[in-house]
Amino acid sequence: MSDLYDILGVDRSVDAAGLKSAYRKLAMKYHPDRNPDNPEAEAKFKEVSGAYEILKDADKRRMYDTHGSAAFENGGRQGGGGGGFADIFEQMFGGGGFGGGSAQPMTGADVRVNLTISLEDAYRGLEKDLTIPINSHCKSCDGNGTRDGSEPDNCEQCNGMGKVRMQQALFAFEQTCPVCRGSGQMVTDPCRTCRGSGLEEKKQSLSVNIPAGIEEGQRIRLSGRGESGPRGARPGDLYIFIQIAEHKLYERDGANLHCEIPISMVDAALGTSMEIPLPTGKRVQVKIPAGTQTSTQLRLRGKGMPILRREQFGDLFVHTRIETPVNLSKRQTEILEEFRNEPKANNSPQSQGFMDKVKNFLKS
Repeated sequence: MSDLYDILGVDRSVDAAGLKSAYRKLAMKYHPDRNPDNPEAEAKFKEVSGAYEILKDADKRRMYDTHGSAAFENGGRQGGGGGGFADIFEQMFGGGGFGGGSAQPMTGADVRVNLTISLEDAYRGLEKDLTIPINSHCKSCDGNGTRDGSEPDNCEQCNGMGKVRMQQALFAFEQTCPVCRGSGQMVTDPCRTCRGSGLEEKKQSLSVNIPAGIEEGQRIRLSGRGESGPRGARPGDLYIFIQIAEHKLYERDGANLHCEIPISMVDAALGTSMEIPLPTGKRVQVKIPAGTQTSTQLRLRGKGMPILRREQFGDLFVHTRIETPVNLSKRQTEILEEFRNEPKANNSPQSQGFMDKVKNFLKS
């Protein structure tokens, strides 16, 4: 029996990438489509495919490397009892054996669409109309891929099964038919519109319900709204992935909102109140207490985003940034000079505390 590595022309230490590369080259060289009416090429193609089917699987490859040719002594039976080596593989990897049943129609491909919405839309929720290009059943052939509307023929390679049984010495396994690619059918006189695929691109209009509170990266699944399946198979699904556009005022963290607001030095010292808009369009009063410092965090409970599918809301966090006045008038400068020269009354405890640390450091 030929060594599986020799069949593929690779060393036993080859990695998965090298194994795959070698197989592809040989499969293209000996593929039946490239070698019509050439039984030797067909046999070589099956041999190469069989070797790769075993070696690409880590467990199968480990078993082959471990047992080697000894696994095939006495007709492939070990110790006079039990099944042969092919039977062992079938039990471990094949499940319910080979053959049986005709090829099942392949499901249509799923489709992914990225949809960007505003923070306000995510807050309120909305009904969004979309037009998406989708591969749907070809009208010219009613989706069966043939030019005259007749039924496709069974694939001669797999006899309509969609899979072929490969035999490599005592190894027996199944793989998708390389000729019909698992469909079990072949179109000999293809439709001119879809070239035998049974599909053509069309514009699909649909309405999507986007719930309030939806977050970045979440997806909406529309069952059966993806690409139509080939030759009458059921369609795939449509997945709409949500992206939230950057907002000028707010940053979102789950159900919470964060907003940074600049406050004048005077307002921070004396205290004030101000209005800020919410994503609903309403306004909310924010009270700035006297003596507010930069990066003070003010929490407004229940003023954040709605929590998806719950009757609850996150919170709004207001972060203060104290703004130093610029372009002072002469009178304003005089007032600040008077304030600076006033006897200290512990107005700036952080500054005084820092200066005390500096003095202690210099004394040490």
